[in-house]
Amino acid sequence: MATVELTDLVTQYPNGVRGVDGVDLAIADGEFFALLGPSGCGKTTLLRTLAGLEGATEGRVRIGERDVTALEPGERDVAMVFQDYALFPHMTVSENIAYPLRIQKVARGEREERARESADPLSLGALLERRPAQLSGGQQQRVALARAIACHPQVFLFDEPLSNLDARLRLEARTFLKQLQRRLGVTTVFVTHDQAEALAMSDRMAVMEAGRIRQVGTPREVFQRPASLFVANFIGATPMNLLEGAVRGGRIDLGGVSVPLPAGHSGLGDGERVVWGVRPEYVATAGDGVPADEVVEGEVSAVENLGVTVLVTVAVGGRDGEEGVEVRAVLPEDDEPEVGARLRLHPQTARVLLYRADDDGALVEP
Repeated sequence: MATVELTDLVTQYPNGVRGVDGVDLAIADGEFFALLGPSGCGKTTLLRTLAGLEGATEGRVRIGERDVTALEPGERDVAMVFQDYALFPHMTVSENIAYPLRIQKVARGEREERARESADPLSLGALLERRPAQLSGGQQQRVALARAIACHPQVFLFDEPLSNLDARLRLEARTFLKQLQRRLGVTTVFVTHDQAEALAMSDRMAVMEAGRIRQVGTPREVFQRPASLFVANFIGATPMNLLEGAVRGGRIDLGGVSVPLPAGHSGLGDGERVVWGVRPEYVATAGDGVPADEVVEGEVSAVENLGVTVLVTVAVGGRDGEEGVEVRAVLPEDDEPEVGARLRLHPQTARVLLYRADDDGALVEP
């Protein structure tokens, strides 16, 4: 197995656009690492540069002890699984799995043995003589995985391999893929635009925007402490509450509603513009024991059923001619309110984050 190290990496296209713009990244041996971001952010370009399918304009790529920046893809000892699986329709499952070994001129007997060894753990043993058209989408995905495993690579590179599966099979596949990677212990770089996949599967993750990495951390770190407004907006199944306001008298005025200043931020001066942020999951209904100055109250304007929970939108403030704001909360299904009802909410002050309104949304550290 191997570590992966990218240093000042740039991949620039002939038109001058930088798909990867000065990336520094270190991935540990055996780590499941996710590259996450919206379409066009550079995550697939970064993966292809790591694989050698795109040439690095500047910087270095190291895999294990080797500098592979100038090496061809076949010399890098990596195996890539693509979004469309890239199976040969005229070949059997066994032949598809063994094809990279055939290119490497591995003897036929060893190719067939390694194909069987790779297929059995993926429940493909009975399908080795079938062709891709005779397989389901999930089975085709497993053939692509078996082909990667058969190469015994130092690094797995996955380019959105689950995106062609239906929702149910996708959930099953991500659990299976995580378990498989744990069993094999192979360093894995996984590209996805689905933040739920990245949060569920990765040991660590990088959030990308415009060719640059905006934050690296564990899923819990990125979810609980997004380092910028971009990350805060992108991460989370429900939209994060992000409201602009000003510091006044040791509190934050959000426009018709005042909320406490989080602990450690007493150094912020009056009039300083900030963005107050808290996830709906950290907003609850206010019980009798909650201090009145930590409660926001308003009228329920929308209720969205999420299954065992509900996403509630509450319009607060807006009195005496001031424009109000909306605060969202994720509540248990048994606490579902009616639209139009008055509701008292308690944002957990310890979970509140502040961002600089005039500094590209950088997190204000306490």
